[in-house]
Parts: sequence; structure tokens; C-alpha cells
Amino acid sequence: MAANYWASTQRLHWQFTRTELQEIRQELESDDHTLIQQYPLPDRRLLSIFFNQQLVKLGKRMPVRQQVLATAQVYVRRFYMKVDLRSTNPYIMLATALYLACKMEESPHHISVVVREARNMWPDFIPSDLSKLGECEFYLISEMNSQLIIHHPYRTLQDLQSRLGLGQDDVSLAWSIINDHYLTDLPLLVAPHVVAIAAILLALTLKPAQAGNTGTSLGSTAQIPKDLPKAGANTVNTPQKRVENFVKWLAEGEVDVQAVTDSSQEIISLYDIWEQYSEKTCKEQISRFVKARGLDK
Repeated sequence: MAANYWASTQRLHWQFTRTELQEIRQELESDDHTLIQQYPLPDRRLLSIFFNQQLVKLGKRMPVRQQVLATAQVYVRRFYMKVDLRSTNPYIMLATALYLACKMEESPHHISVVVREARNMWPDFIPSDLSKLGECEFYLISEMNSQLIIHHPYRTLQDLQSRLGLGQDDVSLAWSIINDHYLTDLPLLVAPHVVAIAAILLALTLKPAQAGNTGTSLGSTAQIPKDLPKAGANTVNTPQKRVENFVKWLAEGEVDVQAVTDSSQEIISLYDIWEQYSEKTCKEQISRFVKARGLDK
């Protein structure tokens, strides 16, 4: 189990180019055109917003740390890269991903607790039989080839806080943007440190009201740790100087600037499409195929 991202299964087996990811998904969709036409779904990013909100609500009931939620979201994204959503009960998968993430992040909850809280949230979709979640856990682990360790951008953000002279507001907003990146394909496309740097870039250059339509996307906000390191003596006083400091550091470093730029644009595109999000629509379209195909049994 590699503690180093560069030698990890995440980098070696779960990082793709956009073309590779598109080809994988096209192949998955080509397996059953009839099913796809019969049960159309919203944009993948809108579904990701829905899944994120459901996971956050479930996580608050248990409760769990933000990193557990982040790991669960990566598990869900990996799984549905290999398995068509319409062939599963997404609610059981969300509960299973959170249950497994709790164990991997050393914050375990008993399976009975997870099932009870999931049933309280989604009574029409979660069976009382504990073995159903156990079977789903085996399915999830199998599809991920037992490669379960996830490296996150949060540590890089904390490491760069002092080096870049970031203020507390900068770090809090960047943390929220990192939370939001799990709603995109970035966990499958770039290294965690690239996401952290893109989040800092957006935090320094966007007004808080712009980032993530913050009133909505910062389900993130509720998940910002209270024990984030406080701004210290190295904090640069003015926003303009912090931007200049960041640009200078970026120019002198060995970071892939194009990857940072692309990641920033990916996150901004998420915020653009967020205005189209309808929880009611997502619920209805998921319920339609789950009930029609008997996946709630």
C-alpha cells in the first residue's frame, strides 16, 4: 500500500487522459443502447451534484469527516466508470461507498448503523437486509480491483498555505473548491497537487460569491474543518500581493501549468452548469429505472 502518490495505484491504474476516459464510457454505453434510450439521465455533472448532496446528508447523520466523503465520491466515480448507472441501485451504492470509505479512512461505522441511517434517508430504496450492502461492498471492491487507497489535495493545500502566504479566507475558499472538484472528472484525470494549486488559483482570483455559486456548492462549506491551520506571520497582507506571490511561485516551480489551467476551467464549467441543477429531476429519473427494473429489492 503506497503512501507515496507517485507510486500509488491511483496514479498507475486510475489516472486517465480525457480521450481514454471518453473511450471507456463510450464502450460502456455501446453495450446496451436500448437501456440508455429508455432511461435518459441528466448531465453527468448534475448527477454528481445530486450524489454529493446525498452523501453529505448521509455523512452528517453518522457523522463522518470530509476526507471520508471525498474518498466515497472517488469510489462512486470509479465504479460508474466501469458499470452503467442504470444497472444498479445508486442509493445502495452511495451507502456502500461511504461504508467502505469509513473503513479505509480509519473511521469505521458498523454496517447496521450505515443501513439504518440510509433507510431513514431513502426508505423506498434501501432494503433492511444487511447482506445486500455487504454484497454491494464486494461488488464495489471487485470493480476497483481492490485498489482502495485515495490521495487527496487537502494536504498540498495545507503545505502551501505558509509557503504562499495565504490568508485564512483564501485557504477556506480553496478547501471548498477542492470539495467541489470531486463532482467533476478531475480525480480521474490529474494528480491531487494539481487540483490543490488550481483551487488556490481560483480562490485568489475569484470573488467568493463567484466560486461554486457558493451558497449551493459549499455543501463543501459545511465540511471545512474547524481545525484548519490559522494564518501565521507569513501571510501576505494584500490580495494583489498574494496573487503576485502565487504567480511567481508557479512560474519558478515545476508544476504543469497547462494542467492547472485545464483543471481550473473544469471546475468553472461545473459552476456554470450548476444553475441547471434540479434535485427533483435527478430523483425522478433515478427512481424511474430503479423501480421499473426492480433494483430496489
